[in-house]
Amino acid sequence: MNLKVAIQGIKGSNHHQVAKEFFGEEIELVECLSFDNLIAQLLSGTADKAVMAIENSIAGSIIPNYNLVYHNKIHIIGEHYLNIHHHLMVKKGNVLADVQEVRTHPMALLQCKEFLSQYPEIKLVEDVDTAETAKQIKEKNLTNVAAIAPRVAADLYDLDIIAENIQTIKNNATRFIILKRQNKELPKSEINKASVRFITDHKRGSLATVLNVMSDCNLSLTKIQSLPVIETPWKYAFFVDVTFDKYENFAKAKSLLDIMAEDFLVLGEYKNALVP
Repeated sequence: MNLKVAIQGIKGSNHHQVAKEFFGEEIELVECLSFDNLIAQLLSGTADKAVMAIENSIAGSIIPNYNLVYHNKIHIIGEHYLNIHHHLMVKKGNVLADVQEVRTHPMALLQCKEFLSQYPEIKLVEDVDTAETAKQIKEKNLTNVAAIAPRVAADLYDLDIIAENIQTIKNNATRFIILKRQNKELPKSEINKASVRFITDHKRGSLATVLNVMSDCNLSLTKIQSLPVIETPWKYAFFVDVTFDKYENFAKAKSLLDIMAEDFLVLGEYKNALVP
């Protein structure tokens, strides 16, 4: 039986590409048109694992996804980086002059802002997924609509690419996290990265003290993101990614931070992926 992998989007999306690169071709996709639904499919057991975008090198963090992982007690078991290439595509035989509307995911619109600004007459419409619009163009025979999507979507849905690599910054990468209901996935000898969450009190220097403990334990900070604690106004939780050479160093830091920080939780322990 093939591994069931939940993705945000459909076949031809960047999430689909990451699922193939991380797990291989022999997988069964569970297509989800929202991150909330993706988590629901994982929690219900419909999906064995899931792929979720968490940050982009241009647009920054996808803030709500941090809380989705935390509040649903989902575990991060891996990560994967994907270079993002956005292409403008239309129904076979159509050209740019035919386009009255461009539909795609809001993140793709943001990342292609400079190219799109050349065509103020074209209406920009946010959609749930990059590949979804490509699919709709094919199925509904849309002649005045263009999609911004990965090249694989043009191949899958038989569309013409009329403008290649239209993203503003060509070196554009997204970090995806791999999710599972349980955290046990790798032997400790292979683990060299972790994601944690904690809250600090309002005393001056509290966050610096926590970060110093990480440094003293030879952990390298690769990401820190603060989010408000919804239940307590003006209180903030910190989501932190760290890398380390020895798991023992992280284990020592865990024991100290569990005492020092409020509501300390390990969201995942996994293998550090190569940044493209």
